[in-house]
Amino acid sequence: MSLTLRVLCVIGAALTFWIIVRRIKKASARIDDVIVWIVFSLSLLVVAIFPNIPTFLAHLFGFQATSNFVFLAVITILVLREFTNTLKISKLNARLNELIEEQALQAKEEPHE
Repeated sequence: MSLTLRVLCVIGAALTFWIIVRRIKKASARIDDVIVWIVFSLSLLVVAIFPNIPTFLAHLFGFQATSNFVFLAVITILVLREFTNTLKISKLNARLNELIEEQALQAKEEPHE
């Protein structure tokens, strides 16, 4: 990895981390919702500083190219994140339906004037 690319990766990771922390401080994002992005930006920073880590892991797992390993790792993380988001959305939809049903029952029980 060239020095220019490493510097850009470090700057990008630091900027991502700063944006995430700023959003948490402004309370526009909950900590448990952004932990994945904090870990992602910190791992990007580690990879930018130590570029041999993904190469070592790629060879350890038998990948021919480091980029293939990185793509697979990122895609796997994003698919798992999407799955957890789907579970959260399903729970929220179930709760929304419960609240709608409760509201409908309350409206039915109230006397009409």
